Amino acid sequence: MTYGMLIDLKKCIGCHACAVACKEAHGTPPKVTRAHVEIEYVGSYPDVRMTAYPMLCMHCENAPCVEVCPTGASFKREDGIVAINKDECIGCKSCMSACPYGARYYREDENGYFGETLNEYEEVMYPTMPKGTVDKCTFCADRIDAGDGRVQACVAACPAGARVFGELDDLRSQAEAAEGFQLLSEEGTNPSVWYLPKKVNA
Repeated sequence: MTYGMLIDLKKCIGCHACAVACKEAHGTPPKVTRAHVEIEYVGSYPDVRMTAYPMLCMHCENAPCVEVCPTGASFKREDGIVAINKDECIGCKSCMSACPYGARYYREDENGYFGETLNEYEEVMYPTMPKGTVDKCTFCADRIDAGDGRVQACVAACPAGARVFGELDDLRSQAEAAEGFQLLSEEGTNPSVWYLPKKVNA
């Protein structure tokens, strides 16, 4: 199986619940956000339309981050998920420069949200994101590997049901049937995340 995600922009209300849930689930440190929401405004007052674009790692078929990584720390799993081996990451940031989606983050230091003294939660989560390495969305690979049926944190938290995670071929078929699209398709990355357009009055 190759995994993918389908995001319905007409359902997304830009509440940022996905970003908050991701941060809670993975305990990412300050300045590291595996998921976030970008807001686009089209038109001028009083005829303005807002579209919220949930952003994450696109887990590209042709992943430029993997191609430029000098140590092989960035790699593709058999299920299509682009992952990072933190033990091999040297923090050169080549992958960050290569990613057209801005989906990667560098861990500058070992501090938590309240400075050098970590709380109990941070002490548990931060060792998986050591200083001087790059971090990003993993499609909640830990949940997939656990095989306990838990869905992705962002999917579970979305109050509008705007996100669907599953078999990439199935999701691609659904997207193409509904005029769905990939972000920055002109980059040739063939991302595994598809979006359904926000059609007004449709």
